Amino acid sequence: MASQSDTARAVAHRLEFGLNAWVVDEQRQRYLDDPGSVDQTWRDFFATTASPAVAAVPKPAAGPRTSVSPGASATSAGGPARTGADPEPHDNDATALAAVRVAAIIHAYRVRGHLMADTDPLTARAAAARPELDIAAFGLHHTDRTESFVVDGFAGRATMTLDEVLGALREFYCGTAGFEYMHIQDTRERRWIQQRVESPRSGADPAEQLRILHRLGAAEAFETFLQTKYVGQKRYSLEGGESAVVLLDALLLRAIDDGVAEAVIGMAHRGRLNVLANIVGKSYAQIFDEFEDAVDIRSVQGSGDVKYHLGAEGIYRAQDGGSIAVSVVANPSHLEIVGPVAQGVVRAKQDMAADPGEPFAVLPVVVHGDAAFAGQGVVAETLNMSQLPGYRTGGTVHVVVNNQVGFTTLPTAGRSSTYATDVARMVEAPIFHVNGDDPEAVDRVARLAFDYRQTFHKDVVIDLVCYRRHGHSEVDDPSVTQPVMYDLIEARPSARTTYAESLVARGDIGERQVEAARRTYRDRLETAFAETRALSAPAEDVPAAGRRTAARATHRTVTAIDEQTARQVIAAQADLPQGFTVHPRVLPQLHRRTATLDTGAVDWATAETLAIGSLLLDGHPVRLAGQDSRRGTFGQRHAVLTDRLTGAEHTPLRSLGPRAAGFAPYDSMLSELAALAFEYGYALARPEGLVLWEAQFGDFVNGAQTVVDEYIASAEQKWGQRSTVTLLLPHGLEGQGPDHSSARIERFLQLCAQGNMTVALPSLPGNYFHLLREQALGGSGDTGRPLVVFTPKSMLRSKAATSALTEFTQGGFRPILPDGTQDPGRVTRVLLCAGKVFYDLDAHRRASDSADTAIVRVERLYPFPEDELAAELARFPATADVRWVQEEPANQGAWSFLAPRLHRPAGRPVDRVSRPEAPAPAVGSARRHALEQQALVLAAFR
Repeated sequence: MASQSDTARAVAHRLEFGLNAWVVDEQRQRYLDDPGSVDQTWRDFFATTASPAVAAVPKPAAGPRTSVSPGASATSAGGPARTGADPEPHDNDATALAAVRVAAIIHAYRVRGHLMADTDPLTARAAAARPELDIAAFGLHHTDRTESFVVDGFAGRATMTLDEVLGALREFYCGTAGFEYMHIQDTRERRWIQQRVESPRSGADPAEQLRILHRLGAAEAFETFLQTKYVGQKRYSLEGGESAVVLLDALLLRAIDDGVAEAVIGMAHRGRLNVLANIVGKSYAQIFDEFEDAVDIRSVQGSGDVKYHLGAEGIYRAQDGGSIAVSVVANPSHLEIVGPVAQGVVRAKQDMAADPGEPFAVLPVVVHGDAAFAGQGVVAETLNMSQLPGYRTGGTVHVVVNNQVGFTTLPTAGRSSTYATDVARMVEAPIFHVNGDDPEAVDRVARLAFDYRQTFHKDVVIDLVCYRRHGHSEVDDPSVTQPVMYDLIEARPSARTTYAESLVARGDIGERQVEAARRTYRDRLETAFAETRALSAPAEDVPAAGRRTAARATHRTVTAIDEQTARQVIAAQADLPQGFTVHPRVLPQLHRRTATLDTGAVDWATAETLAIGSLLLDGHPVRLAGQDSRRGTFGQRHAVLTDRLTGAEHTPLRSLGPRAAGFAPYDSMLSELAALAFEYGYALARPEGLVLWEAQFGDFVNGAQTVVDEYIASAEQKWGQRSTVTLLLPHGLEGQGPDHSSARIERFLQLCAQGNMTVALPSLPGNYFHLLREQALGGSGDTGRPLVVFTPKSMLRSKAATSALTEFTQGGFRPILPDGTQDPGRVTRVLLCAGKVFYDLDAHRRASDSADTAIVRVERLYPFPEDELAAELARFPATADVRWVQEEPANQGAWSFLAPRLHRPAGRPVDRVSRPEAPAPAVGSARRHALEQQALVLAAFR
């Protein structure tokens, strides 16, 4: 128990340290958790403090401060100095307390020094002094500035005067770069950064300076060239942030030196053309073609997209001959949505490389805007992915091009946080703030960020504080909303100009070198421009409205498997590791699954297992991700088994033998937007595989509508980009309420055109099996497109919804399932339907013995199987009524899409049977749902 004197001392400490009591509190808590996580000075202090409640250090009541004389001996990292004779206890205490005060200052600068950093190029002075960083807040005074103190190895020194300490701290933490990293819990990471930040800096050598100047000159010349040649055209220039090219250059050069194989860049539109030209190596002529609108509209890109959304691939080459493959992912105007897409592309490339020595050989770089990084929720979702097993890519370098303004919105209206980058603190990513008008600091910070990523395989953020010389676009006048800011910008020379002037003034390089580099680059641009203008524009051949694009290949992929393959896959379900204890509720399902091939009742989960397992044996990798997808939302899949006693995991489909491809089932975080974007990118980079994203309920896919609209539906038309991502969306009205009933079939069908995707609602496990195999086996060719499957819920365990073994060993996917139970000549009513409602209709037909009614299932809604449906309907009398039956309300489901398409194959009017129009997909009452469903079925037979 602490004595009364200890308690009194603690109170005195807290009162004296005032607003900086937090420093000692924080260090003490770290000391209690792990003494090795704090410096020796703090360890000595806390070890000799009698009361564990002490939270601050007292100032001696009177007299001169006891310090370490300049001639006294001291250790570099071993604690306070020691002399030959044992000092008096009072002297020991005073020396230790003085050292702790200085250590507290050092710690405070490490935590908050970035708030005083000179990172804003639009501010002529450094940031205002912070009262918590004033020496008086630590019980020190100006008379102490020349005194020497033990500093425990800070800046490589054993002792330093207070003035030397403050000078070093301002150099390290308050220059043109500020460092946020003390929020990181891992001591190793904090110390790694400290060692590099708190080291003497040598300036860039002349070769590095010329490289930086060249990069700045290329970035500036590119923008000014476009500004003069294409007046009034939007290009979302990088002017004001040209140092971003220096930053990317430094990252890639470091990556080349480190042996990184490839870099993938995701970025929004600002500065994109500059990056494509100066980093990726896209030809100037091609970019000028896009400004001239000379792109051939008959090309694979279809109607295309604006030039600042396009992607590209290239090779980045260093002066010493090294190189790295680099690509920029195409993106829409939805800013940050490209981030998770790029992550998916990178993860796929890393998985394909499969180098056990370097699992993260592809470097992801994502370039953000400040307003979007703070404002778009998908940023937080993507950051949350960064350390998850199914999504991690070994660390992403995030570059925030901080224009200090959104479209016209200032930070005070655009975020509640101090920095635009504060969201990254949630994953303990270090954040490096740097002044964009100090390109050497930018270069240094970029190299530090890369090294951190390589060392710890974690995300790191660079906050490149700059400005936007023009408005949101070149046709916007920003002075209307930010007049003071833009007066400053207009008066400010470019980063290249100020850097060149400083180099010339210091005598590092000559004016002739500066002008020669700029002139050479501009001459290259002029040559490319002249060549572009000399080219004749392609012939005008605008497709007529409604003209269809080239039809898909009609070749049918063989999707059936032999019985031996089926039995091998099923046998793996019961081939468990020795001593593995399956949960008693799961074991019966596995037993039933292994028996289904002989009983002729293969259910949905088994059919899916057969599809995935057979694809693995064919050499096609399969990735499955979604909320609860390893088990399955409805407890049907059990792709991964968990030992009931030990918690160990076993994945049966990974035991198919050494020649089988990889199976990667993952439970995703609770996200739709970033999660689906990631899988889209993954499938884009790995077309030979089957990439499945499953919604917990199909209703929740609306949280990822941006991905559906901007990528899945339209990427091929906009960018000539094909992804074979497959969406599994549980769908069906079963009395579970408005939010667990509908995957919104109507929304997907509204987006269907030009063969852009496949939309299916299979009602048989065998058909689902063939559909998945067809998607994987045909995905790497010209026919590869996204697949949307509306999957069952109650049908998962329906004895009526099963398939025999022959449905897997013969045939293929059938877009129309005919009715072979009735005599076609006696049919007076043909009901067309899709999905679960078939089983309700068939049950009523059997119960009422309605031999005059045929029920035909439309298993694929798009591409619409017009010929197959026409052939099936031709079997029935021309006088028979044809009705479309759906569970969904009249304004939802497939009806709106099918209504204009059914008349031709039917050869007669087609009526609709459905629930009445409604704003919600389903009712909330299970009883009311049952009554509605009964009325729906009766109406179909009336």
